[in-house]
Amino acid sequence: MLSEFLQAEMHRLGSQDPLPLHRQLYEALRRAMLDGKLATSDRLPSSRDLAQDLNLSRNTVVAAINQLSVEGYLTSRVGSGTYVSDSVPRARNRGAAPLRQTGLAPVPAGRLSARGEVLATQFSASALEVQPFTPGIADFSAFPLSLWQRLQNKHWRMTYPDMLDYNASGGYAPLRRAIADYLRVSRSVQLDADQVIVTTSTQQSLELCARLLADHGDTVWIEDPAYWGAAKAFMATGLIASPVPVDQAGIRPEDANPAQPPRLIYVTPSHQYPTGAVMSLPRRQQLLDAARRHSAWVLEDDYDSEYRFSGPPLSSLEGLDTDGRVLYMGTFSKVLYPGIKLAYLVVPKPLVESFRQAHYDLNRPGNMPMQAALAEFIDMGHFSSALRSARKSYAERRAALLEALRPVLGKDTYISGAEQGLHLCLRLPTGTDDRALAHRLAQQGLTVRPLSAYCLRRQDLRGLIIGYGYAPLSEIERCGPMLAAAVRGQPTRR
Repeated sequence: MLSEFLQAEMHRLGSQDPLPLHRQLYEALRRAMLDGKLATSDRLPSSRDLAQDLNLSRNTVVAAINQLSVEGYLTSRVGSGTYVSDSVPRARNRGAAPLRQTGLAPVPAGRLSARGEVLATQFSASALEVQPFTPGIADFSAFPLSLWQRLQNKHWRMTYPDMLDYNASGGYAPLRRAIADYLRVSRSVQLDADQVIVTTSTQQSLELCARLLADHGDTVWIEDPAYWGAAKAFMATGLIASPVPVDQAGIRPEDANPAQPPRLIYVTPSHQYPTGAVMSLPRRQQLLDAARRHSAWVLEDDYDSEYRFSGPPLSSLEGLDTDGRVLYMGTFSKVLYPGIKLAYLVVPKPLVESFRQAHYDLNRPGNMPMQAALAEFIDMGHFSSALRSARKSYAERRAALLEALRPVLGKDTYISGAEQGLHLCLRLPTGTDDRALAHRLAQQGLTVRPLSAYCLRRQDLRGLIIGYGYAPLSEIERCGPMLAAAVRGQPTRR
C-alpha cells in the first residue's frame, strides 16, 4: 500500500512540476509521514525493495532517504533499518492527539509550510538557557561599554543624512578597509577592501551565498557532524545537504557521495564545529582540488579564529586558493558582543558587484552609525586590546576546564578541539548515551550539548560539546568537578 501511495504521489508531482525523480520520491515520502500514512517509529522498506517496487534506481531511492535523514524525518538504526523519526510532528501521525502547550494560544492548522515546520522544530537551541559550559557563547561582560557608548554617541551627533539611509556599497568604507587590513595580517586572506561585504551575521552571509551561487535543488556538501545554523540556512534556501564525514584532519572529500556533486562546499577548517578538528594542509589541498573538479564554491566559516591557545597561528583556506573559489566569512559577535549584529563576507573580485547589488535588494543593509563606531574602535587599537584581554581570560578558563576533566580521560574518553576557540569536545565511548548525560547535567544547572545531536547521517560519534567562553573562572573551578563526576557515571545505550 505504501508503494501504491508513493507511485500515485510521484505521478501527481511529475505532472505538476518536472522535478528530478529523487526529489519526487523525497516529497512523496515526506507527505506520507506528515499525513500519517507512515507513523512515528514505522520501519521503511529497504532501499533495494523500494527501488524494485517503484521501478527506480537504487541511487535515486538512497538520495531521497539520505535527504530525509539529514532533515530529521528519518533515523537509521545499525543492523535494524531506517525508521520514521520521533521528531516528525505527532499531530500529523495517525492516531496521535494534537500537542497542547499550557498558556499558549493554539497555532492555526496549516499556518506553517512543511519546510517551516522543520525549521521551527529541528536543531533548535533557543530554549537553552545561558549557563556554565554553554557552547557557542562568549563572555561580553568585560566589553568596554562606556567607551563604546561614547563612540556611538559621537557618530550619531556627526551623522549625515545619507548615513541614515540604506547602503548599496557593501558597507561603511572605513570599516571595510579596517576588516581587510586585519584579515591580511592575521588570517593571510588575499583581498582588497572592495571585496568585503558587511552583513549582519554569518547566517546572512550563508544565505546570501546560497541564493546567489546555487539554485533550488542544488547540492551542498556540509560537514558531518555539522553546525546547526548552516544546516538551517541551506535548508531554508532549498538546497540539498549532502553530509561528508569529518575526522581529526577535517572534512573527507573522498567520502562524499559521488552521485551528489556539489555546487557549494561549506567548511569550518580552522576549528571544525563541533568536533574542533583542524583541517590539515593535505586535506585543504584535497578540498580545493575537489572544488575545482566540480566547479563548486567553497564557503569558509572562520567563526572563532581569533582564539588560538597552542601551536602556530593558522592561515585561512582562502589564502591557499588560486582559482577564486573560496568565499570567506567571519563575525564580530565572538570578540565584542552577540547583539552587535555585524559580520563580514569576502567574495572573489568577479562577484563583488553582483553580491553588493543582491545584498542591497534582498537585505536593505544600513546601520551605518554603528559601522562607523566599529571602524573607529578598530583604528584606535581598542579591538586589538579587547582581543588580547579576551585571549588571556579564555586561556585561563580553558586550562581550568582541562584540569577538571583530566581525571576522566582515558583510552576511549579524550578531548578534541581544545587548541582553539571557545569550546572543546569531550569524546566518549561509542556506546555512551550522550543525550541522557547532557540531560542529567542540565538538571544540575550545567548546559552542554551532545555530540550525537549534531550528526546528520553518521551514527558513530558520542561526546559532549563544552563551552568555556561564558562561564567565569570561578564557575569553571566550582562546576568542573560536577561535570567530571557526571561523566564517570555516564549511562550507556542498551
